[in-house]
Amino acid sequence: MNKAKWPAFWFLLPAALLFIIFFYWPLLQNLYLSFFSWNMISPTMKYVGLSNYSDILGSRELYKIIGNTIVFVLIMLLFNFVLPYLYSFILGHLLQRGKMFYRSVLFLPATLSLAVASILFLWIYNPLAGPLSIVLAWFDIESPRWFKENLLVIFSICTIIGWKVFGYNLIVMLAAMVAVPREMIEAAKLENASNWTIFRRIIIPMTSSTAIYVFTITVVFGLQYVLVPVNMLTQGGPDQGSSNLVYIVYQYGFIFFQTGKSAAFAIITMFCYMAFLYLKNKYLEKKVYYEN
Repeated sequence: MNKAKWPAFWFLLPAALLFIIFFYWPLLQNLYLSFFSWNMISPTMKYVGLSNYSDILGSRELYKIIGNTIVFVLIMLLFNFVLPYLYSFILGHLLQRGKMFYRSVLFLPATLSLAVASILFLWIYNPLAGPLSIVLAWFDIESPRWFKENLLVIFSICTIIGWKVFGYNLIVMLAAMVAVPREMIEAAKLENASNWTIFRRIIIPMTSSTAIYVFTITVVFGLQYVLVPVNMLTQGGPDQGSSNLVYIVYQYGFIFFQTGKSAAFAIITMFCYMAFLYLKNKYLEKKVYYEN
């Protein structure tokens, strides 16, 4: 290393040390822990080798959890990626009046915590006296048990996450929308291009870099946000019907006190995220437009 590179090395060293201490070291500790059976109370840990991984991979629970995770991702992509994309186009290029009002109203839920949102939706979905049950009763429809039925519980939890995160993703997408040169849109309108054609041929390519960012955080962070409403409202039930790859790590570690299996689930979850990021970089990044 020549003398010109030493200043950069010393500037990067503190950040690199923090990264190693608070990221790679806990990761190695977690990997180490996954080969043991321990309840976090006993002073000794029992070495079990790959037993935790074989038990998980051979159980039906894992495949149910993966199925739940896929359903969570698909619904959250609808609420927090597709809808913000369309709404940002409407607010940025179609709506002429009240833009600031709609932006403020749609962003407001993002300022609340997930705990508050969970309590609010617990009241809304109350099958006996909630507002939604009252509206359904007007049409002689019996309110379902939103948090007690498979698939329906995933949809209900996703509405909480969607309501909370929608505003943030909308603002991010809106920033990309207003950055699209208006001259291109006006030129397309002079050629009698429809709004759908403008959206498909101009907006999507020009905002693809921001879209891929919102797509990624919706998948990665969205599954982490699920932890709060699931823990508060369902605890993974009914029969693990609302659990996912993130909550199952917490569940085995701090509810079942099976720390080795919890660590093994964490490693499996990490590999699932790595597979998603690999596929994203390989297939989606190639279609992304970057201005420079």
